[in-house]
Amino acid sequence: MLTNNDCCKELMLIIRCFAILISLGFYQPVWADVYKFIDSHGAVFYTDKPKNDHYQRIIKSVPRPVSIIKTPPPDLDDFDALSLGRLITPNKNNFDRFIEQIADKHQVDSRLVRAVIETESAYNVTAQSSKGAVGLMQLMPETAKRFGVLDRNNPHQNVDGGTRYLKYLIELFKPNLGLALAAYNAGENAVIRNNNQIPPYPQTQNYVRQVLALYRQKTAFN
Repeated sequence: MLTNNDCCKELMLIIRCFAILISLGFYQPVWADVYKFIDSHGAVFYTDKPKNDHYQRIIKSVPRPVSIIKTPPPDLDDFDALSLGRLITPNKNNFDRFIEQIADKHQVDSRLVRAVIETESAYNVTAQSSKGAVGLMQLMPETAKRFGVLDRNNPHQNVDGGTRYLKYLIELFKPNLGLALAAYNAGENAVIRNNNQIPPYPQTQNYVRQVLALYRQKTAFN
């Protein structure tokens, strides 16, 4: 089993080879499903071959035609990923415009919405968890129905519903943003049952730390 750090190092070497082959026209990449597991200490593990049901699929491969890259490969020396998914899906800028519009419509900081998306799905529109959450903001069927989302797989609807849910939680647990994020991950009832504290679930606690870290990082650069 690879740790997050080992996985990134090994993946960098593999992608360097892929980049060279792609630039020469000899190889067309095919990505496998990627699974994520957070242990009781909050350590994160990634694999494409889960050994048990505790792993959640965060990247679901979708067979599709892949065109040969005709531009020079990126400078991989600048690689500084916080997660495996952020490397696999480098096209997050494609969603910036409508994320900004949706965040503005619902009066939620777009930097916070992006931090949630990066943590939930790494900007993979086909991401699906073992519990049935799908899309950029990993909406469950009940949440989607609650906030008027007809198609959870539609990126615009998914982000709109997820942002509306996030806004609801921010208002519910104001002024504690950490509680709102914990509720997004574990459900508001879990937070309420724990006397309005972040539930003692390692996965939820790690989730809150990661989203807040990304949010502060984005805020610091703006």
